[in-house]
Amino acid sequence: MSLLEIVLKLLLAVALGGLIGLERESSHKPAGFRTNILICIGATMMMVLSGLIFQGKEGIENHLSRIAAGVITGIGFIGAGTIIQAGGIVLGLTTAATLWAVAGLGLVIGAGYYWVAIIFAAIIILTLVIFRQLE
Repeated sequence: MSLLEIVLKLLLAVALGGLIGLERESSHKPAGFRTNILICIGATMMMVLSGLIFQGKEGIENHLSRIAAGVITGIGFIGAGTIIQAGGIVLGLTTAATLWAVAGLGLVIGAGYYWVAIIFAAIIILTLVIFRQLE
């Protein structure tokens, strides 16, 4: 993988994570623009790094899936920190789910599935915008 390809992956992660973050920011949610960008580029970089480390070695698929599983598990802890229960009402579930999805988005970008990532990001944004109006 070339340096240019790595930079392009990270820039796509900034763009797509940023679009999702803008929606969260405009909704005045605690995990907004920068948070979503950082989670997306972090997950992208973990996938890129794991590919670089295990490049040319047997069983790389197993290692890549382990890295991805670790990222998703770790994001679960961050997401748990956004969930608050107050007066019998649970707040922050959508924010937690968004962070989890953005981490998945970063993994998709890092794996090199760019069109899948663009479609996934569009679906995330549409879900956040359209279904907010239906709730």
